[in-house]
Order: sequence, then C-alpha cells, then structure tokens
Amino acid sequence: QVKLIESGGGLVQAGGSLRLSCAASGRTFGTYCMGWFRQAPGKEREYVAAISWSAISTDYADSVKGRFTISRDNAKNTVYLQMNALKREDTAVYYCAAGPQFVTRARHYDYWGQGTQVTVSS
Repeated sequence: QVKLIESGGGLVQAGGSLRLSCAASGRTFGTYCMGWFRQAPGKEREYVAAISWSAISTDYADSVKGRFTISRDNAKNTVYLQMNALKREDTAVYYCAAGPQFVTRARHYDYWGQGTQVTVSS
C-alpha cells in the first residue's frame, strides 16, 4: 500500500513557476514508477509526465515538454514536478500516481494522491 500526498500548488501568473511535490508513504516507493496527471474543469484527466523507479527514464506530454521537469528522490520518498513558463491552460488539479510500469495511461497506475490545485492567471 502506498499513500501519496501532493503539495506545492497555488496561484501563479502566466510565465511563472511552481514546484509540486508528492510525498509517499511505504518502504517500497523506490520500486514504483511515478506519474503526474492533471484535470481541468469539465475535462478528462490527462497525462503530464512519468518517471521510472530508477529515474533513468522520463517522459512528458507534448503540451508540457520543455517546460516541466519530473524528478524523484527515493531517499526522501518524494517525486517532484518543476513547472516553468506556466500558461493559463496549465490550470488544473494535479495528481501524482504510483504504479508498477513506466506508462502514460492512468488506468495502469494503482495509487493516487488527492490532488493539488494549480491556477495560472493572465
């Protein structure tokens, strides 16, 4: 069982930056692949980024590539999402997720956090 708690969301102006954190409980964090997803009002949840358990592999949605960076610190049981050059369309609730495979589809992730709101103003 893995419990995930996101933090770091907030209100930021377009062009600004935020860093999201996702703290995980459990001694097996280092064996899970981690993903970030987001859901804007009235829209389906969408994939943002993923990182393998070893952090050797990362992947990004085209919409955030070059602006967002996913990383993890297995010693701290934490995964991060550094978001730069934020746009209004990045406004959403951001969720972290843990699963056994390095994949982009939400259905392959077993554990989810409660989400953190990111609002980008113009």
